[in-house]
Parts: sequence; structure tokens; C-alpha cells
Amino acid sequence: MDLDCVEVLPGRLHMLRFPIGQAYVWRDGDALTLIDAGHAGAADAVEGAIRSLGLRPERLERIVLTHCHRDHVGAAGELADRWGAEVLAHALDAPVIRGERPVPEPVLLDWEVPLYAHGLTVPQAPPVRVDRELTDGETLPFGDGAVVVHAPGHTPGSIGVHLPRHGVLFTGDCVAGVGRVMLGVFNVDRAQAEESFRRLAALAPTVACFGHGDPLTTDTAAALQAAAQPATRLPATP
Repeated sequence: MDLDCVEVLPGRLHMLRFPIGQAYVWRDGDALTLIDAGHAGAADAVEGAIRSLGLRPERLERIVLTHCHRDHVGAAGELADRWGAEVLAHALDAPVIRGERPVPEPVLLDWEVPLYAHGLTVPQAPPVRVDRELTDGETLPFGDGAVVVHAPGHTPGSIGVHLPRHGVLFTGDCVAGVGRVMLGVFNVDRAQAEESFRRLAALAPTVACFGHGDPLTTDTAAALQAAAQPATRLPATP
């Protein structure tokens, strides 16, 4: 499997696009951080994509998982074991990622039902070790200080990752960019997800990297803030 590899910030940030979902490679010199990891069986493709960028996968220091869903965590264990990378996830989703608890079931809107069925065609994720459990407000040692932003609603332990010195925000699946900026789908608590969307939008990034959909690099803060407002957000159609 070949991955679509898209440059987001020259020399710093690339998106790896899978058939469903995507991950991001952040570069600090030669040191690499992966934000999410793609589905089970994708480790070879991720390694190939990293090498295609002229980077060394053995310099992968950490994999930050934005939440526990199979299209985000499936390849994390294999990649971490290959290169000795640390796996990080929020404390509320870590037991699910480890296989100790079931994946929380979303409350689906009618139009989400067929999309959710399609999402389940992604291979089920094997249990993945979590080396470090994250909490809101922690600062991680990449991107000149990456801040963990707890953004529950999609799952209880969903997070955003904010790189304030670079104006970059990884939203996980709290926000999507499929056709337009919108609240992510398949939420366990839609009202909580909406509040998390508003919290992420208030960070006013210049670059927003979604779990699904193209990154937003133009008028990003305004687009996020407009989409996060209940009066302007379309509530029941994709």
C-alpha cells in the first residue's frame, strides 16, 4: 500500500493519508513525532512514506494518539516496537487502546449510520501499549512545546495537540475538514464534542490538521471559530 504524502509546512509537517483517516509526521531536525498512526497493517506504508521524505524512521521518538479508534491507533504498536518510540494517549482512552476496555459506542445521527458502517471496514486494531498517559495542559517535548488539549465528546479521552509557537493545531476527530469545517462525526457525547470544538477553535491556530479532511492553512482561525458557533453549524446533515 502506498500512502498519499502531503506537505503541510515545508521541512516540518507532512500528512499521511490512508484510505480512511490520516496521520501526521512532525519533524524537529532529525527527530520525528507521529500524530496518530493509521490502521492495522499500515506500518510498512508509514515507514515507506517517512523514508520517501528523506527521513529516518529510526528517529521516530513518539506516537501521540488523539483517541482510541481503530483508524488512528491500529499501526501504532508495530511502529513503536520497530523503532522504540514512546506511545502517548489520554488517560481516559488508554485502557481502550490497551484492549482492557471496549471501544465506547457512539450515538449516531441517522445520516451517520452508513458512514459508520463504512468506517468499520478498517481492520480492527490490536491492543497497543500506552507508555505515557496524558492529561489536559501537559506540555510535550516536540514542536517547541506541544500542549495537550483534552477535547472529549468524540471519545472520552479525545485530545487536540497544540503547537502554539508554530500556530499548528491537531484536532483529532473532534473537528473534520471534509468539504467544509465541521464537527466530527460518531460522537459518544455530541454536546460535549461541540464544547470541545469551541475550545479548540478559541486557540486560533494558523494551521489546523484534522483526523479526516485536508488541513486548513488559510483563514484558519476565522473558519474554525465560525464553524464552532451553534447558529452557523449545520446540525443534522453531512
